[in-house]
Amino acid sequence: MDNTQNQPTEIPDDVQELANKIFELSRTPGQEAAETLGAYVDHGVNVDLMNHEGNSLLMLAAYNGATEVLAALIERGADVDKLNDRHQSPLAGAIFKKEDAVIDMLLDAGADPMVGLPTAVDCAKMFARTDLLDRFGVAE
Repeated sequence: MDNTQNQPTEIPDDVQELANKIFELSRTPGQEAAETLGAYVDHGVNVDLMNHEGNSLLMLAAYNGATEVLAALIERGADVDKLNDRHQSPLAGAIFKKEDAVIDMLLDAGADPMVGLPTAVDCAKMFARTDLLDRFGVAE
């Protein structure tokens, strides 16, 4: 039986360079990064592309407070609840990083505070964010 189909293939250098650029853009605050990354998505890059740790473009933008990039990804249909390989949600990451503008954007886009491990609710409790617990409709 031929196992070559199941073998990992090496990623060509130019493809790896492009992927690195795309992931770096997702972490970069500012309108220029948002427009550039948005153009890549508009031309076929998967809006929910994930890196080797399972972090989506949106997760990286949320975790780094890149609100313009986050808005561009949400506008293009990125999954606001996509979990990384550690089962963490973008909303929980934003709570951990104290990125209030990101939290607002994710909630406005329909992020579910009950997904992931820990959930965003768990993170809000951990960091005594009673304001968020109220928004989530959860008692302390």
